[in-house]
Amino acid sequence: MKTKLFVLLAGIVLLASCSGSKSKYEVANTSASAADTASNYSAADSVASPKLVKTAEMRFKVKSVDRASEEVSALTGKFNGMITHHQMNSSVESSHDIRKSEDSIMRVTALNTTADITVKVPSEKLDDFMTQAAKLGTYVSLRRMDIEDRTLDYLSARLKLQSRKEVIRGQKKGKVVIKHAEDVMALKDDMIDQQINNQRIDQEVRYSTVSLSIYQNNTITTEVIANDNPDAYRLPFITRVGQSLADGWDIFKELIITLCNLWVLIVIVTGAFFIFRRYRHRADETKPLPAV
Repeated sequence: MKTKLFVLLAGIVLLASCSGSKSKYEVANTSASAADTASNYSAADSVASPKLVKTAEMRFKVKSVDRASEEVSALTGKFNGMITHHQMNSSVESSHDIRKSEDSIMRVTALNTTADITVKVPSEKLDDFMTQAAKLGTYVSLRRMDIEDRTLDYLSARLKLQSRKEVIRGQKKGKVVIKHAEDVMALKDDMIDQQINNQRIDQEVRYSTVSLSIYQNNTITTEVIANDNPDAYRLPFITRVGQSLADGWDIFKELIITLCNLWVLIVIVTGAFFIFRRYRHRADETKPLPAV
């Protein structure tokens, strides 16, 4: 029953391939080409084994993300796998500064640390790997596994590849005439794409992809750092008082020096004041007394 189904599918793929290529090439010997194609596809439908692609995801809490990451790496090597992605992040949840002195503060920070790891392990060992990885944490908050059947995709690509090979063989034997050279190149490129696609499916079938998300409780860190606020840098009170007295004495001396530089002006102003006062006194003496 399964063989008949594959033969029917092969016929449908062949008809689709031929109908889509009528404008590019012509078949010179229809009976011979059909006979060769039927023999090739009858052999092809039996080589496609089930292609099951497994992917898994797990999220779990640990006591230390750093240590758990190292244990995951060791566990992956134990199962003959490999790590394809590893990213650890530490984000600041909150921060508080405590003043210790004029020029230093103690910064208390709450950090949230997580790690994302992607590994590839042999598909037959996927269940065992997931079980061992779950034991690394205090508890598992998410565990999931998906299986995708790529058998028909694999078989479809294989049949398309064989149909293109048949066209190339027919073109070499003169049974198929391809009008343009670029059509030949496009046909060969399609054959390469089909081969690469099937190899990719084979890799995905042999090795399962596991995405691990690891997290832990927030951690508190303390560090003494320089105070980056310029306004906080002030001299002690006694030193500032002494500096103020010294600055006042300097200002007083500068004032005396300034007055000494202006001695001529002081003399003139003083003389003018006395002259004005004397003149006013004489004016008051010569002024007649009012009649009684």
